Amino acid sequence: MSSVRVRFAPSPTGLLHIGGARTALFNWLYARHTGGTFVLRIEDTDAARNTPEAVAIIFSGLKWLGLDWDEGPMGDGTSVGDKGPYFQSQRKDIYARYVEKLLSEGKAYEHEGAIKFRTPKTPITVDDLICGQIHFDRTMDPDLVIQRKDGSPVFHLVNVVDDLEMGLTHVIRGEDHLSNTPKHLALFEAFGAQPPRYAHIPLILNPNGSKMSKRDEGASIGDYMAKGYLPAAVRNYLCLLGWSPKDNREVIDIKEVIEKFDLPQINRSNARFDLNKLFWINGEYFSKSTVEELEPLAVEVLQRANVLPADYDKAYFHAVFNIVKEKIKLAGDLPEWMDYFFKDDYGFDPAAVNKVFTPAGFDNLAKLRDRLSRSTAFDWASLEKEFKALAAETSQKVGAFIHPARLAVSGKSVGPSLYHMLEVLGKERTLTRMGRALELKK
Repeated sequence: MSSVRVRFAPSPTGLLHIGGARTALFNWLYARHTGGTFVLRIEDTDAARNTPEAVAIIFSGLKWLGLDWDEGPMGDGTSVGDKGPYFQSQRKDIYARYVEKLLSEGKAYEHEGAIKFRTPKTPITVDDLICGQIHFDRTMDPDLVIQRKDGSPVFHLVNVVDDLEMGLTHVIRGEDHLSNTPKHLALFEAFGAQPPRYAHIPLILNPNGSKMSKRDEGASIGDYMAKGYLPAAVRNYLCLLGWSPKDNREVIDIKEVIEKFDLPQINRSNARFDLNKLFWINGEYFSKSTVEELEPLAVEVLQRANVLPADYDKAYFHAVFNIVKEKIKLAGDLPEWMDYFFKDDYGFDPAAVNKVFTPAGFDNLAKLRDRLSRSTAFDWASLEKEFKALAAETSQKVGAFIHPARLAVSGKSVGPSLYHMLEVLGKERTLTRMGRALELKK
């Protein structure tokens, strides 16, 4: 099956929609499953809408998801494969040649400055690898415009010409293109060419059943990149939008997906997008990843938020990350959980101040600071003993010391384990921060 050739042919309009990303993924999976070729083609004939920035968004989104292609442009002025790069804006001469062929054979004609293709007026059955056999009447179909008055070719023509020229064996695309397939098959027939096999994948719907548009929450891959989702988690979830391993598993390694993926397994029914499930899957990937594996993403997110300095202490960073990692499921939340570890001028949560920094709270904080200043050991286990001993000596619950201590050293009322947090901060920084908090009493 090594002769399989598939493609992803996005139109650069400013974002990589999750539906487009899923289409790219399914093409990539089929190519990798069969040992075939995955082609990237940029459909940029609409000069008014397409920009270099929009094209770059497609490249960065696909690379972020790990969907490497075997032919096509690389986004840096180079191409991969012997036949690329494939930008439709650079292929106008090819389309003109095919239009001329249809005109010369009487299969197309000029009409008010445009060129129309003589659409067959006979019924046709599309043998789709996912949808099955779909019947189209075509007897009342109007002739198809293939070239506009301004000389620009229409989507249907360039789509077919490119699929033919690139030797594609399978076209895997969204079900919203199913109604275009009779037109495309008619053009293949007119060119005397063998058409590819078509496989139309189900649409992605919002939780309420409406079609997912570009403006809906979760529609753009760029949003997940910005919020610190893990690429492998997003890719995993996209696999489940129309396909499953048939054993109710939702976290599945991409190597196993490649091994099992095939077109007849794709569900016929539309897929419901569930942001909560994606968030859960991301949390599973996050918790199973090591600090070292997550470090590049974490550093990028933290430095973008001006939390982590360029010359950060790696050992200290790892220690901090280790104690907050189990508390979060999204790298985008790291700044909120880690900023006070790297900044001494943090503010204090007003609601927590009113509740915790009472006269009794300040008194307990002062007693705790005095005790810790005399401690020789500052590991989490020793700190826990000190807290509990002080609570017992003053006939109070240990929380009476934990809450003011946490607020004093972080400015927050919630966070990772306090004893581990103090160990990571170290004795000097802890005592300094407690002293700063006690200044508020004045």
